[in-house]
Amino acid sequence: MGASSNESNATNLKLFYASCFAVITNAFSFSIRAGILPQLGEELNLSAEELGYINSMWFLGFPISMVIGGLIYNIVGGKVIMQFAFFAHAIGIIMTIYSGSYVGLLISTLLIGVGNGCTEAACNPMIADAYEGNMIIKMMNRFHMWFPGGIVIGALISKFMTDGGLSWETQIWVIMIPTLIYAYLFLGKTWPKAKTQEEASLSGNFKAVATPLFIFMMVCMILTAISEFGPQQWVGLILAKSGAEPMLILALVTGLMAVARFFGGDVVKKFDQTGVFLGSAVLTAIGIFLFSTQTGSMAYVAAIIYALGIAYFWPNMLGFIADKIPKSGAIGLSIIGAVGMFSGSIFQPIIGGWIDSDKAAAAATGLTGDELDLVAGQATLQTMTVFPAILIVLFVILFVWVKKNKTTAVAS
Repeated sequence: MGASSNESNATNLKLFYASCFAVITNAFSFSIRAGILPQLGEELNLSAEELGYINSMWFLGFPISMVIGGLIYNIVGGKVIMQFAFFAHAIGIIMTIYSGSYVGLLISTLLIGVGNGCTEAACNPMIADAYEGNMIIKMMNRFHMWFPGGIVIGALISKFMTDGGLSWETQIWVIMIPTLIYAYLFLGKTWPKAKTQEEASLSGNFKAVATPLFIFMMVCMILTAISEFGPQQWVGLILAKSGAEPMLILALVTGLMAVARFFGGDVVKKFDQTGVFLGSAVLTAIGIFLFSTQTGSMAYVAAIIYALGIAYFWPNMLGFIADKIPKSGAIGLSIIGAVGMFSGSIFQPIIGGWIDSDKAAAAATGLTGDELDLVAGQATLQTMTVFPAILIVLFVILFVWVKKNKTTAVAS
């Protein structure tokens, strides 16, 4: 029994390492593609709008494959979903390099997005099935630390390669390195089984998804995702006008997020999930507020507070579902992740509209140039503090509810 358990633990750890390289592939596809956009636009004579549509394919493929992957996880298994992820990543990378056309790039980016979504759909439930209790939280945080960590590594690789005069095609080939590593590490491994019959049953999953707690967490996920993705997408453009270095802000935020997630298990053990959620919402609100009021070197202080705020949102929302609503199974984790991604894309044009109206209001006062962009941008960021502000209220409710349930369980 002991030898069998040790063997199972060793296999689970190998599967975990493979999943980390898979999420590094996701991160490289995000940061390296962002780094080569100017070269792509120039060489293929693409407009900013066309480049925007290419980027949107990455976000579109992700939630679609994540939800489908969650629906079929119990039928085909995580191994088959990861094999499809490898196929989508590899074809997407090769097509990006050799297509040489706008339509080809749309299809290749969609394929890479599909591969990324399959990675989440397969690996999140695998971690939930392989571990229990606080170990789920610890490993979920360490798995997800490689997305911001991979973004930092990918951005640095892209910068050095661009500065060294290397072509965008060569940079895209780099994404193939972690792709081949995760394919090799997953090869021939046995995936863990669901802990209960309900977790393996689709009808059981949907019953758990229809509960008030799950629906409440979906609302929280919408707000945590936009608190993370909203300011991150716009803060660089806004702070560039304030004397801060946007790429340094991005590196600081993503680097700190990766470090914070490494210690995520210990932090959650000390403060509990609901305590971490509440603290994260408070820090995020302070961080965004500072972004909206400070300039120059103080922007870096805002970045540190903001990074520590958003670091624990995504992995711990997934960890909470896996730990507190285990009967939702793979589909529950996929729905929560997809809701987060969809909210990130839905709110982007809304935030853009806020910037346009704030610009019009600032222009009416006689402001022009960089000063106009900064004042309008900061006004928009101030509006964005509403997201974490609502989260503070929701997480106080969750904190009280979980504490009450624990007390009731002990009493009974």
